[in-house]
Amino acid sequence: MNSQKSVMKFALAYTGIVVGAGFSTGQEVLQFFTSFGLWSYAGIALTAICVIFIGRQTAKLGYRYDVPSHEVPLNKLFGKTAGTIIDYLFTVFMYGIAIVMIAGSGSAFKESFNIEPWIGIIILIILVFFTLLMDFDKILTVLGVVTPFLVIAVFIISVVNILNPQVAIEQIDQVADISRTPTGLWWFDSITYAGVVLGVTFSFLSIMGADADKQFIARRGAVYGGIIFIVMLLLLNTGMLAVLDEANEVALPTLVMANAIHPVLGKLFSIIIILLIYNTVVSMLYAVTARFTTPYSRNYKLLLAAMLIIGYLLTFIGFVDLVNFFYPIFGYVGVIIGIGLLVRWIMNKNTDKKLL
Repeated sequence: MNSQKSVMKFALAYTGIVVGAGFSTGQEVLQFFTSFGLWSYAGIALTAICVIFIGRQTAKLGYRYDVPSHEVPLNKLFGKTAGTIIDYLFTVFMYGIAIVMIAGSGSAFKESFNIEPWIGIIILIILVFFTLLMDFDKILTVLGVVTPFLVIAVFIISVVNILNPQVAIEQIDQVADISRTPTGLWWFDSITYAGVVLGVTFSFLSIMGADADKQFIARRGAVYGGIIFIVMLLLLNTGMLAVLDEANEVALPTLVMANAIHPVLGKLFSIIIILLIYNTVVSMLYAVTARFTTPYSRNYKLLLAAMLIIGYLLTFIGFVDLVNFFYPIFGYVGVIIGIGLLVRWIMNKNTDKKLL
């Protein structure tokens, strides 16, 4: 019973990290899937296969080597030289995604509560700073708390919009704007998005795997988390297709879906979005600081404070522009890591020596 509870705690924390960066605002799903119209479903199916596989392998790798950061897993996958290059690239783009999410919180505060973005961002930064002073097990608990509320909210807003669509199914491909997608190739963008998911979760998921008491907790928790994520992605994509014309015009399409049902639900979902963004920023910044310092040391606190201050200044570039820049490139880095995990898995299947 305790083991199953640990699996679900792992799964909820993992899902909370993925959905914060993956689709809490809707902008990411709109660019990588929904803008392909009905072809988005083929993309989601391909992403599902990739996400569940790579999540499971990453958690197992973290458990196997009991890692304190993503440095060891990358060196095991690519060797010291290539691993170090990918390590530094990966770290830069993890920090970039954290900045994207911080900027997204500003948009959420403005569109939902008419609070100036810079004030909303400062609120988020303060919460993140004090959360990252807590011990790791408490951080995991915090990351998993909001996930059940998100699952319920996404289910409600998606189903209601699906049953009351603004865009009929036969009009979807006419309204869909493929120019909003990174490459215009649904299969390539779906693999890239899986790379984004891996990029966002690889470091923290490795550490979570190392923190797990048993390998099956890490392995099964990652699979369950991946399944929850894909179901929610499927629901959200379908819901956004139903309001696609309006979703194309805003920074936070999920809020359009929530407000279409009732303004109160829109406010509640805004709070969930902000909490999920907070989840992702916490996981990204913990991973980056743990890579270069000993967690909770003086240097850890100084680096954390410096990154938050610099991140605040960089958010003035704008949320949508940051998504357009960071997500595709970060996705490519994630795809490279995913290929490394796949090659290692294949090698493991063809040798008596267990590599992973």
